[in-house]
Amino acid sequence: MFPEVIETDRLRLEARRPETVDLDECYRICSSDPGIDEVTEYVTWDPHETKRETLEFLERGRERFEDGEAASYVIRPREGENGAGEIAGFGGFGVDWDTRTANLGTWLRKRFWGRGYSGERAAALVEVAFDDLDLEVVAVSHHPDNEQSRRAIEKYVDRLGGRREGRLRNRLTFADGSVHDEVRYTISQAEWREATA
Repeated sequence: MFPEVIETDRLRLEARRPETVDLDECYRICSSDPGIDEVTEYVTWDPHETKRETLEFLERGRERFEDGEAASYVIRPREGENGAGEIAGFGGFGVDWDTRTANLGTWLRKRFWGRGYSGERAAALVEVAFDDLDLEVVAVSHHPDNEQSRRAIEKYVDRLGGRREGRLRNRLTFADGSVHDEVRYTISQAEWREATA
């Protein structure tokens, strides 16, 4: 149902599964990559403590992909980009079929921040959600204190015709059990079609 590979001008997204991602490399990145504490500061997971945790992350990606619950991808820069072929991060979307909504998510290694990869990945995934899956809404959110995500999300949501919906209270549960607000944005299929016509 979901594409196995998505290519943009600068990125290649491959389905997240143990067969497409080297376990040792992924564990190193998810546990001790330079800047991992900054990467995980505003997300719901902590740096991985064991390879088993990393393997479960990859297997969960495969299972949810095959079950039609989520399209999760490893993000790699394409040839010509600095770090071509390396794991830049992971991203994708979960699908709520009842509400016909895709919920975007991503994280990038610190060395790949500031290149516009988040927006490029988002545009490709929004196209899949609307053109391939005929969903009605794409949503994305961030922690209220995450200024870097706010700037990136506002930029691509505006370009794709969407809007900020507001701050939702007690919507994020972090790995340590703490509960946080989130700021939510949405793009409707009609808004996207008008903005990208």
